[in-house]
Amino acid sequence: MHAKPSDAEVVVIGLGAAGSHAARRIAETGVEVIGLEAEQLLHTRGAYAGESRLFRAAYHEGAEYVPLLLESREEWLELQRGGSREILRETGVLSIGSAAAPQMRRVRESLRHAGVAHRALSTAELREQHPQHGGITDEIGVLDLLGGVLRPEAAVAELQRRARLAGAELRGGQRVAAVEERGNRAIVRLGHGEELSARVAVLAPGVHAPALLPRLAPHLVIRPIGLTWFCPEDAEAFSPERFPAFIRDHGSTHLFGAPTLDGTLVKAGYDARLGTIADPAELPGALADEQREAVAADVHRLLPGLPPYVARESVHMDLFTADKRPVIGALGERIVVGIGFSGHGFKLAPAVGNALADLALARPTRHDLSAFSPDRFAG
Repeated sequence: MHAKPSDAEVVVIGLGAAGSHAARRIAETGVEVIGLEAEQLLHTRGAYAGESRLFRAAYHEGAEYVPLLLESREEWLELQRGGSREILRETGVLSIGSAAAPQMRRVRESLRHAGVAHRALSTAELREQHPQHGGITDEIGVLDLLGGVLRPEAAVAELQRRARLAGAELRGGQRVAAVEERGNRAIVRLGHGEELSARVAVLAPGVHAPALLPRLAPHLVIRPIGLTWFCPEDAEAFSPERFPAFIRDHGSTHLFGAPTLDGTLVKAGYDARLGTIADPAELPGALADEQREAVAADVHRLLPGLPPYVARESVHMDLFTADKRPVIGALGERIVVGIGFSGHGFKLAPAVGNALADLALARPTRHDLSAFSPDRFAG
């Protein structure tokens, strides 16, 4: 038997970065908000976990993201100024690739937006100024001076603190079994039988979305992501002052990485090469030996100052769409979604959280989100 329904104006499902920021912004308007997280409020299984995430405005994924990125950068810096935690280390982000590669073309297109400060590097300049990167052939570089390294666990903790200060009620360990529209309400049914009734439900549940959104489930897939760290012989060469965070496309190899944040280990590797899983419970606890050896060989080949063996690793997961674009918008009258960030959502989280808050409060969004609409999956 279901528990007696309780009411809130808005229920936010999923308290990663986007969901926590949405809860904060909604609560700051005086609207009653309950936030639900399937795991504990901070945990190691989320798409955000793993010490660091790159922030970049010179964007491989397309210039249409740049307004969202510039908004997010201001929000990240505001979050850092108002708290006691480092959120964004401004190291710059260096994109490396062939001038003819589609990724570098999209980076150059993104630079046309006002405010994306950058430096272009020729092949010779790249070799001279960033000698940590080996095997440079015809590659060029674009150093995004707005880029840096986000500290995701600290950021989510601070976003949740701000949400609670604004009056949001945040609950961990609350697995949601179903969400549906019933009359003029959104009904959120929890796994233990309790029902919450809200005017609007905001869904940002990450990898749990396919189970809650059967209409969108055929267009979503869960991918494990392995993160790896290496112990350099010369840690100073990989310090934030000398080694910007980077993304490099070299032939078929796509690497990303960050400078050492603790003076010992350097994060480097690639993501979304571990296949798919049908259920979050299937997430492996570690890389397979052949996966670990492959990434170590590629990292050592392109960053010869890092050894050909992994010092630390972790495995996480994210929800991908076929076009690798997120799904942001309304599903019906009472449900708003922000899902499917496809491995590149954390940096965008504040702008997405603002958009989810605007949609939940029936306000115009700050940017055109039509490219991310759930309606693109109609039929």
